Amino acid sequence: MALFEYFPNYIWNLSVAIAMESGGRIGEVIDMCKPIKDAADAGADAGTPAFMKQWVAMGDKLIELAAEDEAKGRLFSASNKLERAALYMFTGERMQGHGHPGRKETYAKARAAFDKSTQFGKINRERVEIPLETGTMPALFTRAPGEGRKPVVVFCNGLDSCKELLYWTQLPEQLARRGISTLCVDQPGSGEALRLQDLPVDPHSESWASKAVDWLEQQDNVDPKAIGMTGISLGGHFAPRAVAYEPRFASGAVWGANHNWREVQDKRMAREGENPVPHYWAHVHWAFGAKDQDDFLEKSSAMNLNGHMDSIKVPFLVTHGANDRQISPQYADDLYDQLVNSPRREKVIFTAREGGVEHVGADNMSYGRDLISDWFAETLGGKTA
Repeated sequence: MALFEYFPNYIWNLSVAIAMESGGRIGEVIDMCKPIKDAADAGADAGTPAFMKQWVAMGDKLIELAAEDEAKGRLFSASNKLERAALYMFTGERMQGHGHPGRKETYAKARAAFDKSTQFGKINRERVEIPLETGTMPALFTRAPGEGRKPVVVFCNGLDSCKELLYWTQLPEQLARRGISTLCVDQPGSGEALRLQDLPVDPHSESWASKAVDWLEQQDNVDPKAIGMTGISLGGHFAPRAVAYEPRFASGAVWGANHNWREVQDKRMAREGENPVPHYWAHVHWAFGAKDQDDFLEKSSAMNLNGHMDSIKVPFLVTHGANDRQISPQYADDLYDQLVNSPRREKVIFTAREGGVEHVGADNMSYGRDLISDWFAETLGGKTA
Protein backbone atom coordinates (compact mmCIF):
# COMPACT_ATOMS: atom_id res chain seq x y z
CA MET A 1 0.00 0.00 0.00
CA ALA A 2 1.09 3.56 -0.66
CA LEU A 3 -0.41 4.96 2.55
CA PHE A 4 2.07 6.37 5.08
CA GLU A 5 1.63 3.75 7.81
CA TYR A 6 3.28 4.96 10.99
CA PHE A 7 0.85 3.28 13.41
CA PRO A 8 -0.37 -0.33 13.69
CA ASN A 9 -3.97 0.56 12.86
CA TYR A 10 -5.57 1.90 9.70
CA ILE A 11 -7.77 4.56 11.29
CA TRP A 12 -4.88 6.49 12.83
CA ASN A 13 -2.83 6.17 9.66
CA LEU A 14 -5.73 7.49 7.60
CA SER A 15 -5.95 10.62 9.76
CA VAL A 16 -2.21 11.19 9.51
CA ALA A 17 -2.27 10.71 5.73
CA ILE A 18 -5.17 13.13 5.28
CA ALA A 19 -3.36 15.71 7.43
CA MET A 20 -0.22 15.36 5.34
CA GLU A 21 -2.18 15.67 2.09
CA SER A 22 -3.91 18.74 3.56
CA GLY A 23 -0.72 20.71 4.19
CA GLY A 24 0.82 19.15 7.30
CA ARG A 25 4.61 19.20 7.58
CA ILE A 26 6.35 15.85 7.95
CA GLY A 27 8.62 17.03 10.78
CA GLU A 28 5.69 18.33 12.79
CA VAL A 29 3.69 15.19 12.05
CA ILE A 30 6.50 12.95 13.31
CA ASP A 31 6.89 15.13 16.42
CA MET A 32 3.19 14.66 17.17
CA CYS A 33 3.08 10.96 16.42
CA LYS A 34 6.29 9.71 18.02
CA PRO A 35 5.15 10.18 21.67
CA ILE A 36 1.91 8.28 21.05
CA LYS A 37 3.17 5.37 18.98
CA ASP A 38 2.78 2.97 21.90
CA ALA A 39 -0.71 4.32 22.67
CA ALA A 40 -1.87 3.08 19.27
CA ASP A 41 -1.17 -0.49 20.37
CA ALA A 42 -4.24 -0.33 22.61
CA GLY A 43 -6.48 -0.05 19.53
CA ALA A 44 -7.96 2.64 17.33
CA ASP A 45 -10.42 3.83 19.99
CA ALA A 46 -8.58 3.61 23.29
CA GLY A 47 -5.64 5.89 22.55
CA THR A 48 -7.51 8.78 20.94
CA PRO A 49 -7.28 11.16 23.96
CA ALA A 50 -3.49 10.90 23.73
CA PHE A 51 -3.70 11.55 19.99
CA MET A 52 -5.69 14.75 20.48
CA LYS A 53 -3.40 15.92 23.30
CA GLN A 54 -0.31 15.79 21.07
CA TRP A 55 -1.97 17.31 18.01
CA VAL A 56 -3.54 20.12 20.01
CA ALA A 57 -0.22 20.83 21.70
CA MET A 58 1.41 21.33 18.30
CA GLY A 59 -1.47 23.56 17.26
CA ASP A 60 -1.07 25.64 20.41
CA LYS A 61 2.64 26.05 19.71
CA LEU A 62 1.95 27.20 16.16
CA ILE A 63 -0.62 29.72 17.42
CA GLU A 64 2.03 31.13 19.77
CA LEU A 65 4.56 31.34 16.94
CA ALA A 66 1.95 33.01 14.72
CA ALA A 67 1.37 35.62 17.43
CA GLU A 68 5.09 36.42 17.37
CA ASP A 69 4.91 36.91 13.59
CA GLU A 70 1.82 39.06 14.00
CA ALA A 71 3.60 41.31 16.50
CA LYS A 72 6.26 41.94 13.85
CA GLY A 73 3.69 42.64 11.15
CA ARG A 74 4.51 39.40 9.31
CA LEU A 75 0.92 38.43 8.69
CA PHE A 76 1.51 36.07 5.77
CA SER A 77 3.89 34.01 7.89
CA ALA A 78 1.42 34.11 10.75
CA SER A 79 -1.28 32.85 8.41
CA ASN A 80 0.85 29.89 7.33
CA LYS A 81 1.31 28.80 10.94
CA LEU A 82 -2.35 29.35 11.83
CA GLU A 83 -3.36 27.26 8.84
CA ARG A 84 -1.41 24.26 10.15
CA ALA A 85 -2.57 24.89 13.71
CA ALA A 86 -6.18 24.68 12.53
CA LEU A 87 -5.44 21.54 10.49
CA TYR A 88 -3.82 19.72 13.41
CA MET A 89 -6.62 20.66 15.80
CA PHE A 90 -9.36 19.64 13.38
CA THR A 91 -7.53 16.32 12.93
CA GLY A 92 -7.26 15.73 16.67
CA GLU A 93 -10.89 16.70 17.24
CA ARG A 94 -12.14 14.45 14.44
CA MET A 95 -10.56 11.43 16.15
CA GLN A 96 -12.50 11.76 19.41
CA GLY A 97 -15.72 10.11 20.48
CA HIS A 98 -18.87 12.20 20.66
CA GLY A 99 -18.88 14.19 23.90
CA HIS A 100 -15.21 13.57 24.67
CA PRO A 101 -13.85 16.18 27.13
CA GLY A 102 -12.12 19.00 25.28
CA ARG A 103 -13.56 18.16 21.88
CA LYS A 104 -15.91 21.14 21.75
CA GLU A 105 -13.18 23.57 22.87
CA THR A 106 -10.68 22.15 20.39
CA TYR A 107 -13.13 22.58 17.52
CA ALA A 108 -13.76 26.21 18.51
CA LYS A 109 -10.03 26.91 18.71
CA ALA A 110 -9.45 25.31 15.30
CA ARG A 111 -12.20 27.40 13.70
CA ALA A 112 -10.79 30.60 15.23
CA ALA A 113 -7.31 29.82 13.90
CA PHE A 114 -8.72 29.06 10.45
CA ASP A 115 -10.69 32.32 10.33
CA LYS A 116 -7.70 34.36 11.47
CA SER A 117 -5.51 32.64 8.88
CA THR A 118 -8.03 33.58 6.17
CA GLN A 119 -7.84 37.23 7.24
CA PHE A 120 -4.06 37.46 7.68
CA GLY A 121 -3.28 35.49 4.52
CA LYS A 122 -5.87 37.26 2.35
CA ILE A 123 -6.92 33.77 1.31
CA ASN A 124 -9.56 33.38 -1.39
CA ARG A 125 -12.31 31.87 0.74
CA GLU A 126 -15.29 33.64 2.25
CA ARG A 127 -17.40 32.18 5.03
CA VAL A 128 -21.11 32.25 4.08
CA GLU A 129 -24.35 30.83 5.52
CA ILE A 130 -26.87 29.05 3.29
CA PRO A 131 -30.44 29.18 4.69
CA LEU A 132 -32.07 25.75 5.17
CA GLU A 133 -35.58 24.78 6.18
CA THR A 134 -34.12 24.38 9.67
CA GLY A 135 -30.94 26.26 10.54
CA THR A 136 -28.21 27.10 8.07
CA MET A 137 -25.50 25.37 6.08
CA PRO A 138 -22.12 27.05 6.76
CA ALA A 139 -19.88 27.16 3.70
CA LEU A 140 -16.66 28.52 2.22
CA PHE A 141 -16.93 30.33 -1.11
CA THR A 142 -13.80 30.46 -3.27
CA ARG A 143 -14.19 32.74 -6.28
CA ALA A 144 -12.70 32.21 -9.71
CA PRO A 145 -10.59 35.19 -10.80
CA GLY A 146 -11.80 37.76 -13.30
CA GLU A 147 -14.98 39.69 -13.99
CA GLY A 148 -18.37 38.36 -15.00
CA ARG A 149 -20.36 35.26 -14.18
CA LYS A 150 -18.35 32.08 -13.57
CA PRO A 151 -19.16 28.39 -13.34
CA VAL A 152 -19.26 27.01 -9.80
CA VAL A 153 -19.05 23.61 -8.11
CA VAL A 154 -20.81 22.66 -4.87
CA PHE A 155 -18.40 20.44 -2.89
CA CYS A 156 -19.86 18.44 0.02
CA ASN A 157 -18.44 16.48 2.93
CA GLY A 158 -18.33 12.80 3.63
CA LEU A 159 -19.35 11.28 6.96
CA ASP A 160 -16.61 12.77 9.12
CA SER A 161 -15.02 15.67 7.23
CA CYS A 162 -15.65 19.41 7.39
CA LYS A 163 -15.63 22.31 4.93
CA GLU A 164 -12.10 23.29 6.03
CA LEU A 165 -10.78 19.86 5.07
CA LEU A 166 -12.63 20.19 1.76
CA TYR A 167 -10.79 23.44 1.14
CA TRP A 168 -7.46 21.80 2.03
CA THR A 169 -7.91 19.15 -0.66
CA GLN A 170 -6.85 22.05 -2.94
CA LEU A 171 -9.75 21.29 -5.27
CA PRO A 172 -11.06 24.88 -4.87
CA GLU A 173 -7.63 26.24 -5.79
CA GLN A 174 -7.39 24.05 -8.88
CA LEU A 175 -10.94 24.85 -9.97
CA ALA A 176 -10.26 28.59 -9.58
CA ARG A 177 -7.19 28.14 -11.76
CA ARG A 178 -9.55 26.74 -14.40
CA GLY A 179 -12.00 29.64 -14.08
CA ILE A 180 -14.48 27.90 -11.75
CA SER A 181 -15.63 28.95 -8.28
CA THR A 182 -16.25 26.49 -5.43
CA LEU A 183 -18.73 26.33 -2.57
CA CYS A 184 -17.47 23.95 0.16
CA VAL A 185 -20.41 23.10 2.43
CA ASP A 186 -20.92 21.74 5.93
CA GLN A 187 -24.15 19.96 5.02
CA PRO A 188 -26.43 18.50 7.72
CA GLY A 189 -24.64 15.74 9.62
CA SER A 190 -21.16 17.21 9.16
CA GLY A 191 -18.88 20.02 10.35
CA GLU A 192 -20.56 22.99 11.98
CA ALA A 193 -24.05 21.92 10.95
CA LEU A 194 -23.71 18.86 13.20
CA ARG A 195 -21.46 20.23 15.94
CA LEU A 196 -23.04 23.63 16.48
CA GLN A 197 -26.61 23.17 15.22
CA ASP A 198 -27.29 19.46 15.84
CA LEU A 199 -28.54 19.05 12.26
CA PRO A 200 -28.43 15.32 11.40
CA VAL A 201 -27.68 13.64 8.08
CA ASP A 202 -30.40 13.97 5.46
CA PRO A 203 -30.02 11.04 3.03
CA HIS A 204 -32.16 12.95 0.52
CA SER A 205 -29.31 15.31 -0.30
CA GLU A 206 -31.25 17.23 -2.93
CA SER A 207 -33.11 18.94 -0.06
CA TRP A 208 -30.01 20.84 1.11
CA ALA A 209 -28.13 20.86 -2.21
CA SER A 210 -31.07 22.70 -3.78
CA LYS A 211 -30.71 25.39 -1.12
CA ALA A 212 -27.09 25.81 -2.16
CA VAL A 213 -28.21 26.28 -5.78
CA ASP A 214 -30.84 28.81 -4.64
CA TRP A 215 -28.12 30.82 -2.91
CA LEU A 216 -25.70 30.59 -5.83
CA GLU A 217 -28.35 31.80 -8.28
CA GLN A 218 -28.57 35.00 -6.25
CA GLN A 219 -24.85 35.76 -6.64
CA ASP A 220 -23.99 38.17 -9.44
CA ASN A 221 -20.67 36.42 -10.16
CA VAL A 222 -22.18 32.95 -10.71
CA ASP A 223 -23.37 31.50 -14.02
CA PRO A 224 -26.65 29.81 -12.99
CA LYS A 225 -26.52 27.50 -16.01
CA ALA A 226 -23.06 26.15 -15.09
CA ILE A 227 -23.39 24.75 -11.58
CA GLY A 228 -21.80 21.38 -10.79
CA MET A 229 -21.80 19.11 -7.74
CA THR A 230 -19.20 16.81 -6.24
CA GLY A 231 -18.59 15.07 -2.95
CA ILE A 232 -15.84 13.13 -1.21
CA SER A 233 -16.20 9.77 0.55
CA LEU A 234 -19.84 9.58 1.76
CA GLY A 235 -20.28 12.60 -0.50
CA GLY A 236 -20.18 9.85 -3.13
CA HIS A 237 -23.76 9.16 -2.07
CA PHE A 238 -24.86 12.76 -1.54
CA ALA A 239 -23.56 14.22 -4.82
CA PRO A 240 -25.12 11.68 -7.24
CA ARG A 241 -28.42 11.75 -5.35
CA ALA A 242 -28.50 15.57 -5.51
CA VAL A 243 -27.63 15.66 -9.22
CA ALA A 244 -30.34 13.08 -9.91
CA TYR A 245 -33.10 15.14 -8.31
CA GLU A 246 -31.95 18.77 -8.66
CA PRO A 247 -32.28 19.55 -12.39
CA ARG A 248 -30.33 22.80 -12.14
CA PHE A 249 -27.04 20.92 -11.75
CA ALA A 250 -25.24 20.82 -15.10
CA SER A 251 -22.53 18.28 -14.25
CA GLY A 252 -21.49 15.95 -11.44
CA ALA A 253 -18.61 13.89 -10.09
CA VAL A 254 -17.68 11.75 -7.10
CA TRP A 255 -14.35 11.49 -5.32
CA GLY A 256 -14.97 7.92 -4.22
CA ALA A 257 -18.19 6.11 -5.07
CA ASN A 258 -20.55 5.29 -2.19
CA HIS A 259 -23.34 3.62 -4.10
CA ASN A 260 -24.89 1.51 -1.33
CA TRP A 261 -23.72 2.85 2.01
CA ARG A 262 -26.51 1.09 3.87
CA GLU A 263 -25.04 -2.22 2.71
CA VAL A 264 -21.62 -1.08 3.94
CA GLN A 265 -23.07 -0.92 7.46
CA ASP A 266 -23.99 -4.59 7.32
CA LYS A 267 -20.43 -5.37 6.27
CA ARG A 268 -19.01 -3.27 9.10
CA MET A 269 -21.19 -5.07 11.62
CA ALA A 270 -19.65 -8.28 10.23
CA ARG A 271 -16.17 -6.72 10.69
CA GLU A 272 -15.59 -6.47 6.94
CA GLY A 273 -13.54 -3.48 5.76
CA GLU A 274 -12.02 -0.60 7.68
CA ASN A 275 -13.81 2.16 9.59
CA PRO A 276 -13.02 5.83 8.81
CA VAL A 277 -12.95 7.13 12.40
CA PRO A 278 -12.54 5.72 15.92
CA HIS A 279 -15.68 5.18 18.00
CA TYR A 280 -17.43 4.50 14.68
CA TRP A 281 -20.88 3.44 15.84
CA ALA A 282 -21.15 6.27 18.35
CA HIS A 283 -20.19 8.68 15.57
CA VAL A 284 -22.82 7.50 13.10
CA HIS A 285 -25.51 7.50 15.80
CA TRP A 286 -24.60 11.14 16.51
CA ALA A 287 -24.43 12.12 12.83
CA PHE A 288 -27.83 10.57 12.06
CA GLY A 289 -29.50 11.71 15.28
CA ALA A 290 -30.18 8.06 16.15
CA LYS A 291 -30.98 6.86 19.67
CA ASP A 292 -29.52 3.37 19.15
CA GLN A 293 -28.28 0.93 16.52
CA ASP A 294 -31.72 -0.11 15.31
CA ASP A 295 -32.73 3.54 14.92
CA PHE A 296 -29.52 4.26 13.00
CA LEU A 297 -30.06 1.34 10.64
CA GLU A 298 -33.59 2.53 9.95
CA LYS A 299 -32.49 6.15 9.39
CA SER A 300 -29.70 5.04 7.05
CA SER A 301 -31.91 2.72 5.00
CA ALA A 302 -32.27 5.38 2.29
CA MET A 303 -28.48 5.54 1.77
CA ASN A 304 -28.69 3.45 -1.38
CA LEU A 305 -28.51 4.81 -4.93
CA ASN A 306 -30.00 1.77 -6.67
CA GLY A 307 -33.01 2.83 -8.71
CA HIS A 308 -32.10 6.52 -8.68
CA MET A 309 -29.17 6.99 -11.05
CA ASP A 310 -31.18 6.77 -14.25
CA SER A 311 -32.53 10.22 -13.29
CA ILE A 312 -29.11 11.77 -13.97
CA LYS A 313 -29.24 13.40 -17.41
CA VAL A 314 -26.04 15.45 -17.30
CA PRO A 315 -22.33 14.53 -17.60
CA PHE A 316 -21.08 12.51 -14.61
CA LEU A 317 -17.62 11.32 -13.53
CA VAL A 318 -17.01 8.37 -11.19
CA THR A 319 -13.60 8.01 -9.49
CA HIS A 320 -12.37 5.44 -6.98
CA GLY A 321 -9.16 4.00 -5.58
CA ALA A 322 -8.34 0.43 -6.61
CA ASN A 323 -7.20 -0.47 -3.08
CA ASP A 324 -9.87 1.39 -1.10
CA ARG A 325 -10.05 -0.46 2.23
CA GLN A 326 -13.31 1.19 3.33
CA ILE A 327 -15.57 1.23 0.26
CA SER A 328 -15.34 -1.45 -2.41
CA PRO A 329 -14.45 -0.38 -5.97
CA GLN A 330 -17.44 -2.50 -6.99
CA TYR A 331 -19.61 0.44 -5.97
CA ALA A 332 -17.92 2.55 -8.63
CA ASP A 333 -18.93 -0.07 -11.20
CA ASP A 334 -22.50 -0.05 -9.88
CA LEU A 335 -22.76 3.73 -10.06
CA TYR A 336 -21.26 3.97 -13.53
CA ASP A 337 -23.38 1.11 -14.92
CA GLN A 338 -26.58 2.79 -13.72
CA LEU A 339 -25.83 6.19 -15.33
CA VAL A 340 -27.74 5.03 -18.39
CA ASN A 341 -29.21 8.46 -19.23
CA SER A 342 -26.08 10.54 -18.71
CA PRO A 343 -24.96 12.00 -22.06
CA ARG A 344 -21.34 11.70 -20.99
CA ARG A 345 -20.24 9.28 -18.30
CA GLU A 346 -16.73 8.31 -17.30
CA LYS A 347 -15.23 5.95 -14.73
CA VAL A 348 -11.63 6.15 -13.53
CA ILE A 349 -10.18 3.66 -11.05
CA PHE A 350 -6.82 4.90 -9.75
CA THR A 351 -4.17 2.19 -9.70
CA ALA A 352 -0.61 1.77 -8.44
CA ARG A 353 0.63 3.16 -11.76
CA GLU A 354 -0.32 6.69 -10.73
CA GLY A 355 -1.40 6.57 -7.07
CA GLY A 356 -4.51 7.65 -5.26
CA VAL A 357 -5.36 3.99 -4.67
CA GLU A 358 -6.55 4.39 -1.08
CA HIS A 359 -9.88 5.76 0.13
CA VAL A 360 -10.46 9.15 -1.59
CA GLY A 361 -6.80 9.19 -2.57
CA ALA A 362 -5.54 9.58 1.01
CA ASP A 363 -2.18 8.27 -0.23
CA ASN A 364 -2.04 10.89 -3.01
CA MET A 365 -4.89 13.32 -3.64
CA SER A 366 -3.28 15.01 -6.63
CA TYR A 367 -4.67 12.62 -9.25
CA GLY A 368 -8.26 12.84 -8.10
CA ARG A 369 -7.96 16.60 -7.66
CA ASP A 370 -6.58 17.14 -11.17
CA LEU A 371 -9.06 14.82 -12.86
CA ILE A 372 -12.13 16.27 -11.16
CA SER A 373 -10.93 19.82 -11.87
CA ASP A 374 -10.43 19.03 -15.55
CA TRP A 375 -13.80 17.27 -15.72
CA PHE A 376 -15.66 20.32 -14.50
CA ALA A 377 -13.60 22.61 -16.73
CA GLU A 378 -14.66 20.52 -19.73
CA THR A 379 -18.32 20.16 -18.75
CA LEU A 380 -19.04 23.57 -17.21
CA GLY A 381 -17.12 25.84 -19.57
CA GLY A 382 -13.84 26.35 -17.73
CA LYS A 383 -10.36 25.98 -19.14
CA THR A 384 -7.72 23.26 -18.93
CA ALA A 385 -4.74 25.24 -20.19
